[in-house]
Amino acid sequence: MPYDGYRTLTVRVDDGVALVTIDHPPVNLADQEVAADLDRFSTAVRTDEDVRVIVLESADPDFFLAHGDMSLALDPGLQELLAQAGTDTPNPGQALHERFRTLPQVTIGKLAGRARGGGAEFLLALDMRFAATGRAWLGLPEVSLGMIPGGGGTQYLPRLTGRARALEIILGSDGFDAELAERYGWVNRALPAAELDGFVERLARRIASYPAAAVAAARAAVDAAHLPVPEGLLVENELIQQVFFTPETTRRVKDALAAGAQTREGELDLEGLLAGSR
Repeated sequence: MPYDGYRTLTVRVDDGVALVTIDHPPVNLADQEVAADLDRFSTAVRTDEDVRVIVLESADPDFFLAHGDMSLALDPGLQELLAQAGTDTPNPGQALHERFRTLPQVTIGKLAGRARGGGAEFLLALDMRFAATGRAWLGLPEVSLGMIPGGGGTQYLPRLTGRARALEIILGSDGFDAELAERYGWVNRALPAAELDGFVERLARRIASYPAAAVAAARAAVDAAHLPVPEGLLVENELIQQVFFTPETTRRVKDALAAGAQTREGELDLEGLLAGSR
């Protein structure tokens, strides 16, 4: 499927991984142009079975997505439009972020600059986030402007950091570097800037090489972790039965055993053995 004609994005697909680069000078503002391109991309990629992992990055070394367009808060026409829409449906920012959160593909954010406000909320909607030490900064400064994070931030963030830390981040309206964001659970890992690209590429390609049904089942099982444990276990049991005896699983297990799994030598580097046995 071709991914072209975007004004603020470039998309390259290779071996099941779509690399999406945001390029919207001067600061990658998360404005209506970016939102329109991201919406169009999410609609197209949702049904593309050739794409199994999506990596989002920025062409700007200083900004991933700076934040939402502040001028919208001064637009009386938008205020009237939102008032007419009411409060019983998601607002446009929430809807866009939910479209990414619910994509069938695994989504990874690669942060090597700043992401505040709506930019940080967009990252929160992805499955994973990795940040460059010394370069990446995250923040939700909305309360300092008299508002609150309204693109899903108040709902996504506590699920990662817990309530108390989410309140510190949101009410404090301060910036968080990569190391502190990692400690708080806001990002998966903080990595030296020189290692970020290679690490994310290897992870994305590993995931893309695995059976799609197993990846989907694993995500669905993890998403059920909000349920009481007995209910979550039932979801997990249903999902494992769907993938345990598939022809692909059978082939991979046979290949792993033939390559030395469950032998002393093979078990010393089982991850490498499994990678080679595919």
